[in-house]
Order: sequence, then C-alpha cells, then structure tokens
Amino acid sequence: MRGERSGSKRKGGGGRLMRSETVTVRLDPRLRYLAELAARRHRRTVSSFVEWAVEKALFEVMVRDKGPSVGEIADRLWDVDEADRLAGLAFQFPELLTHDEQVLWKLVQENGLLWRGDYDPRNGNEWTWRIEPRFLHFDRLRAHWDIFKAVVEGTATADKLPTWQRTQPTDTDDAIPF
Repeated sequence: MRGERSGSKRKGGGGRLMRSETVTVRLDPRLRYLAELAARRHRRTVSSFVEWAVEKALFEVMVRDKGPSVGEIADRLWDVDEADRLAGLAFQFPELLTHDEQVLWKLVQENGLLWRGDYDPRNGNEWTWRIEPRFLHFDRLRAHWDIFKAVVEGTATADKLPTWQRTQPTDTDDAIPF
C-alpha cells in the first residue's frame, strides 16, 4: 500500500497517549451523568473530557489574587524533573507548597552543598550562601534528591543528607614537619 514501508505492521486504533498519572475522583451521580453526556457531545471518553475540563479550568484559577492563572504560567511551573519543579515553585510561589514540600524545601535551603557561596571571614570563615535561583546547584540537588525525599518521608535519617565543608580549611603548611 502507498505510504507503508514493506515489512512494517500497522497498529490498530491509532496512537495512544502514554498516561503516567492516574487520579481517582468521586463524583455524585448527577455530576457523573452530566459529565458522561458532555463527553458524548465532545465525542470523548469521560476520562478525556475530565482532563479537557481540568485543563480549561487552569486558566480560571489565579495563582495569586491579582496574578496570572495557573494555565498562563504552566510552562514556568512545569519541569520534567521533580527537583527542579519543587525549586521553581518554592522560588516563585512558596505559598503554594504543601507541608511536606515546605519541609523538603527547608532541608534544601539549609544544605550548603547545594548552594554557591563564600566563606565569610566576618562569621568565623563559615560557608554562607543566598537563597536565590542563580545560586542553587540544580545538578547537585538532582543528584541528592532521593535522599532529601527519603528524609522527609521518614525512610532515612538526616545524617544521610550530603555534607559540606562548613568552615574554610586553614592553611596547614606550618604543621607539616620537614
């Protein structure tokens, strides 16, 4: 046939979208029935209709009282990497963090390995950093993400978190005997 390569097999039903998340929702019987009717009108499954309706609703929910909608800034909020997603949300809209995300973000903020900074001579040569996106080592955050999450979930203890040199190493050349 025209347009088909020899030896290739045509898959029935067309392409299917990969779904990575399943959400279970409860609908009262009336709302379920009406959703089914609306889905029929759209020639969709109920699941597809609900997904469409949620996506449409994102443009009606404002992130802040006088701010953009979730839909308008979706590209700024979404990242395929969970660690980057949390950092982006924490920097832009910290008030939207859940309790567990707040605990996780606090651990990230308090971990000097994840931040660019300097040893501060006014503070006993202690490593100091500023909590700003440009100072976060995203690569290090991603590398240690699972342990941060495990600590928050209670499946690991805080002593498993990555460490850093808290104070500037002193020059020890004088202590080496020759």
